[in-house]
Amino acid sequence: MAGNTAIHQTLLLRDATKLTGKEPANASVILGDVLNKKLLKKALTDQDIVYANLSGEDLDKQAEAIISAMQGGNVKRLIFVLSLGIYDEVPGAFGEWNRAIIGEDLKPYRRAADAIEASGLDYTILRPAWLTDEDESDYEITGRHESFKGTVVSRKSVAGVISSVILNPEQYRGANIGINKPGTDADKPYFM
Repeated sequence: MAGNTAIHQTLLLRDATKLTGKEPANASVILGDVLNKKLLKKALTDQDIVYANLSGEDLDKQAEAIISAMQGGNVKRLIFVLSLGIYDEVPGAFGEWNRAIIGEDLKPYRRAADAIEASGLDYTILRPAWLTDEDESDYEITGRHESFKGTVVSRKSVAGVISSVILNPEQYRGANIGINKPGTDADKPYFM
C-alpha cells in the first residue's frame, strides 16, 4: 500500500520520535493526540477511511473520540485493531495463560469494541494473536462468536488484511475478526 501513490495517507502520531524520515511521499504527518478534538477533526477532514492502531489504559476514550469525530465529519469507514481475548474467546490453556498475562489490560479494549460496534459506523475490528516479526503472510480468520485459534500471527499478515480492507472497503465491513497463523495452537506463544 505504501507504494500505491493513488492513496493519500494522513498519519496522526503522538510520538515524534517514531518518525523515521522514510515516511511515504503520499503521506502527511500530524503530530498530536486523538483525544485533542480540534486536532482530530482536522486530521479526519476529507478522509475516506480511518485506520486506528492504538493502545493504553484510555483506549476506550480514544475510540470514543475517533467515533465522535468520524460521526461529526461524516466519515463512515473505520478499521480498528484491538486484541485477542477481549471476549474471553481464547480457549484452553492458551486462554488461561493469555488472561493471566493481559486479562486485566483488556478491559478498555472490550469497551472500545463495544463502542465501535454500537457506533453506526462501517467498521472492521481486528483482533490479532500475539504478534511476530516473521517475514510471512500466513493467516486464518475467526469470527466474533467463534473460538479463537492459534497463538501468534505476523505483523506482515495483519498489515496484509488491513491493506486489503483499505483497497476493498466492502471487505469485512461490519466484521469483528480474529487473526492468527494456522497451526500455531499451543499453551502460549513460542517466544514466551
